[in-house]
Amino acid sequence: MKIYRLGTVSEREKLLKELGVQSGGIRIMARKMETLWIMIRDLRTPAANILKQDALSVGADLAVPSGVITCEKERVDVLLIATRSQILTLARKELAQPFGLREVAARLKGFLKEPQDPVQIMGVLNANDDSFYSGSRFRGAAAIERIEQMIEEGAQIVDIGAVSSRPGSEPVPAAEELDRLRGICDAVKESRLYEKVLFSIDTTTPEVAEYALRSGFGLVNDIAGALDEDLVRVAAEYGARYCIMHMQGTPRTMQQNPCYEDVTAEVDAFFAKRIERCEALGVPRERIILDVGIGFGKTLEHNLELLRNHATFLHHGCPLLIGASRKSMIDRIVPAPTEERLPGTLAIHLKAVQEGASIVRCHDVAEHRQALEVWRRLHTLS
Repeated sequence: MKIYRLGTVSEREKLLKELGVQSGGIRIMARKMETLWIMIRDLRTPAANILKQDALSVGADLAVPSGVITCEKERVDVLLIATRSQILTLARKELAQPFGLREVAARLKGFLKEPQDPVQIMGVLNANDDSFYSGSRFRGAAAIERIEQMIEEGAQIVDIGAVSSRPGSEPVPAAEELDRLRGICDAVKESRLYEKVLFSIDTTTPEVAEYALRSGFGLVNDIAGALDEDLVRVAAEYGARYCIMHMQGTPRTMQQNPCYEDVTAEVDAFFAKRIERCEALGVPRERIILDVGIGFGKTLEHNLELLRNHATFLHHGCPLLIGASRKSMIDRIVPAPTEERLPGTLAIHLKAVQEGASIVRCHDVAEHRQALEVWRRLHTLS
């Protein structure tokens, strides 16, 4: 006899199949192989009592503060600890319960969603002279060479921008932004590079986005998170994908004492509203990507919390993008200049992938391709 403990098993159904488990039991058992922790804030106390008993009845548990049984407070925060199978059963139970538990049931089912797409690498190119990482700046013929190099190294998406969004940066007139990008867009169109990979335009300016989309680009990467409805309409007109990023404030003001009561909940609510706006303006949910905006109006602790809780945003049904490449949060953990932050970048991005990210925006394509392939082999059975 040999007995040993398994580590993380991401391909649960495949493992059960290889063990010879009957097909009918594979899905049931797979749901029992992963425990989730779900925070529920501001829940009515009677609902907490009902949810506690229902959780125990299915073999799960609900961590509650003292005084819940006697309803000392009107509302409380609770923590649900349950497997996927238990959450599914619990959600069915709560559909018949009062005190807002039907809404809880719907949200619980949403948290069972998992990323469906393989992880893609988005390479970054900046057509300006003041982006925070000098290694990302390319103009003219050098820009096209760099694009071709990133494609060769394994990028499936190439993100091109011409305006720095580093903390404290100032906006750039639309005409100047377009002037910086026009030559690159024209070269992408003439050489038909857009047939090899998806090109993304990093802009908040409708006319710049339209020029890029006419040149074969297929994604609008909007750091303002669909604030400008005209930008969304342009993306809708060209059938482009749309990345909604969260940012508190503007690049010029975002790091001036950023503050949240609950950063995960507030970013989640922001996504819900902006997805609704995009859908109303003609961009369907299946073409929307979400980016929590690491470093955009967040402290180190805000960034860390969003990374730890990244999987929560999967319930929207959109791919999640992570972009923390060489950012200052690394320097706040282990002091290092921008040029020496690749190890920290890889650690952050691999954590985000583990928590559901399926698009990794980075400066170092070859290094990410290697790291992600090794990570994949560690988490799969073949």
